Amino acid sequence: MAVERRPETDHPLAVDRRTMLRGAALAAGGVLLGGVLGVSAAGPASASATPKVYTRADWKARAPKGGIQVLATGPTHIVVHHTATGNVSDTSTSHAAALSRSIQSYHMDSNGWSDTGQQLTISRGGHIMEGRDRSLQAIRDGKHVLGAHTANHNSHTIGIENEGTYTSTTPPGALMSALVDTCSWLCLVYRLDPQEAIVGHRDYNATSCPGDKLYSMLPQLRDDVGSRLREQLIHLSRQAGRELTLEELPSYPAVPSSERIATFYHGPAIGDLDTSL
Repeated sequence: MAVERRPETDHPLAVDRRTMLRGAALAAGGVLLGGVLGVSAAGPASASATPKVYTRADWKARAPKGGIQVLATGPTHIVVHHTATGNVSDTSTSHAAALSRSIQSYHMDSNGWSDTGQQLTISRGGHIMEGRDRSLQAIRDGKHVLGAHTANHNSHTIGIENEGTYTSTTPPGALMSALVDTCSWLCLVYRLDPQEAIVGHRDYNATSCPGDKLYSMLPQLRDDVGSRLREQLIHLSRQAGRELTLEELPSYPAVPSSERIATFYHGPAIGDLDTSL
């Protein structure tokens, strides 16, 4: 089933794009705000936009087996996945760390990859964990770590794995709240329109990921992120002492219309067009 896209005049950022969302560059979450605010990555604007992300050191990640490629150009899309693992009741930080270690071990030892495939992981407790090595620093720099999560589209997509299986079960509120925080942060960093940028794994590959239930929630996720972006713009404008604007949002390649239906499994993560694991 193809992703429905609203006409540009109907989505939450449409009015802003014709008024306050026009002109100078704005990025947050570790990138200088186009020189507009004159603050560094450690400044208050960054802090206001960046959620708590546990680093690889926090969850005791293994060193990658090979070099990690960092691309100078940021991603155009945010791909929402589910881990296709159990819907556990443990919402602790220690469980989230253990999940990250388990994913890394599977990706490195069973799949033979250099490291964890996705850039970010969110546990059912809403804990956001750095995935592939150098991902957090790349986001802060407005760059992109080449991952292994969406076959033939890894060069322009950043992947978020959400713990659980959501074929018929609704994700916990803590997870969805953290997903809104994460997508808002990424959209600010990379100046992405959430109505176009946020997609599910099945929009690119033959897979049921991220599950019918979570996939059905993506329109609301896009709207929630759009609302958060407007709040961030108001907050940053107040800090600057004047109204700030975003550059016109970039255009995006069309989402493939083929390979929509598949037997349930996480789905392909590496394809012939991918140059690095």
